[in-house]
Amino acid sequence: MTLFIDTLIIVLPVFLVIGLGQLLFQLSLFDNHFVQQTNKLVYVVFLPLLLFHKIGKADFASYFNAELVIGSSLVIAIGFLLTYSYSGLRHYLPAVRGSFCQGAFRGNLAYVGLAICMNAYGDDGLTRAGILMGFLVPVLNFFAILALLLPHRGSTAEKQPNWLTQIALNPLIIASFLGVIWSYWHLPVPIVIDRALNITTGLTLPLALLAIGGAFSMERLKGDLRVAGLATIVKLALLPLVAALLLSFLNVTGTDFGVGILMAGTPAATATYIMAAQMKGDAELAGSIVMLSTLSSAVSYTIILLILQTIAM
Repeated sequence: MTLFIDTLIIVLPVFLVIGLGQLLFQLSLFDNHFVQQTNKLVYVVFLPLLLFHKIGKADFASYFNAELVIGSSLVIAIGFLLTYSYSGLRHYLPAVRGSFCQGAFRGNLAYVGLAICMNAYGDDGLTRAGILMGFLVPVLNFFAILALLLPHRGSTAEKQPNWLTQIALNPLIIASFLGVIWSYWHLPVPIVIDRALNITTGLTLPLALLAIGGAFSMERLKGDLRVAGLATIVKLALLPLVAALLLSFLNVTGTDFGVGILMAGTPAATATYIMAAQMKGDAELAGSIVMLSTLSSAVSYTIILLILQTIAM
């Protein structure tokens, strides 16, 4: 019972803040414009500052784990290959195939993943997750583009957005890269700047979780819920299992092992809906996967953390 309570203490605060975001939205203290602006502010300003601050102050040699990065990248690649192959065997329509595949491996590392890792392992876990995320964001975007474009290959599709340029200019990637440089070369952060960053970055995860709650809508649960349910099972159950096997094989242990599994088990990212809408995917299905996986992740994270704590004992 104590173990279960300890697990709930890790999981519940994150989802209570998400629930608070939905409550504030229902009370009209949030509106869609506020949620969109908050998401933009977090993504472009606060989250990059958080990543730079946490990674830049860390001892890169102590926190960077190449095996963790390799294993986590392989999990994404395996998730892509399995779901793309399966959807091909089932003869899914191109738009459905792209959204199903992307939703099954592209997780919400930035908002949910970082929050869960911080609650589970404190600042140590947040720093390790931040460094890992800096390497995984380009991998996720690369396979997301493949998932959405490959089903339409050979068609006379209209010109697609230059997503490769957007990856290179991604603020999370830039911030992580700068943080790695700062950490690797042991560059100092002036105390005034450091304290200002402490205050500013403290807003990041609460705002991110409130925005998730404000954007949550059961109305998005439409379309083929069987396909959305299958993508959710792959994302929340199969990929963490694959991560556990791969990381064990690569001798990743301790906090890094837990962080790798928790990041693998993140619910589908909101960006899957945005990219599906812009790259000829099934936007309804993508929205359903995001909502269903976010809702279900409260249960899946409780189970994962129970198992991780049992192993640690």
